[in-house]
Amino acid sequence: MKLDLHVHSTASDGTVSPEGVVERAIAGGLDVLALADHDTVAGVERAIAAARDRMLHIIPAIEMSSTFEGTDIHILGYFVDIRSEAFVEHTRRNHKRRGERMSEMVAKLARQGITITRDQLGEQRGSAEVAYSRPHLARALVKVGYANSIRDAFARLIGNNCPAYVPTLIATPEEVTGVILSAGGIPVWAHPPAEHFLRLLPRLLGAGLRGLEAYRATRVSAGVGKLEKVARKEGLVLTGGSDWHGPEGGFRLGDFYVTGDEVGDFLAAEGM
Repeated sequence: MKLDLHVHSTASDGTVSPEGVVERAIAGGLDVLALADHDTVAGVERAIAAARDRMLHIIPAIEMSSTFEGTDIHILGYFVDIRSEAFVEHTRRNHKRRGERMSEMVAKLARQGITITRDQLGEQRGSAEVAYSRPHLARALVKVGYANSIRDAFARLIGNNCPAYVPTLIATPEEVTGVILSAGGIPVWAHPPAEHFLRLLPRLLGAGLRGLEAYRATRVSAGVGKLEKVARKEGLVLTGGSDWHGPEGGFRLGDFYVTGDEVGDFLAAEGM
């Protein structure tokens, strides 16, 4: 069994529609896909409909944003009830705050002599219903010529600790963990950052954290061996995913996957 438990679509900051994600997942040989858009479940039903009667199982999921000591912390929620009232409220707050945050980042760039207009930024998201995210800004910076690539935009301008970075400040990690639990989901810490791992872990465990994302196609986290050891000690499940946002990332959906053996405890938690 081949699984990718961390994929994005145009419902948040990906470049491929939920239906297109399903087509690419099937073409890439995946058996299970978790559509985990940032702070929204708007694309889940579309993905489930597109995968109906086909050889691909869709796990309803979300990647929720929070902030800890000025750093963005992401908590994945799996097998969530996408009609949960908690998600409705979080989505409303998220949309408002991300709009404010984007204005703050654009203003910081302007002070550095880098001008991005609202029209240039708006072209990079699917619709006005989609909350702004940093990849939208990165793509605008590339299109206008201020960055050579999305990776370059993050590395020099808008990544963590860069001159134009602004944290999301939507909620705390404990709060979003609670939202996922209230929606019947399994909260999993996405790509845990090494610099905050040991200090934040006890707080997340106290809030009800049930898993760690250990297997990654991109991004450096606390390290697979360390995460596996902590998971055994604390009784946490392990997950993995590509964090795929679209083909511009340089690899196809399905190039990276985890196996049923690697995430067996996670699947068993929901009887899969």
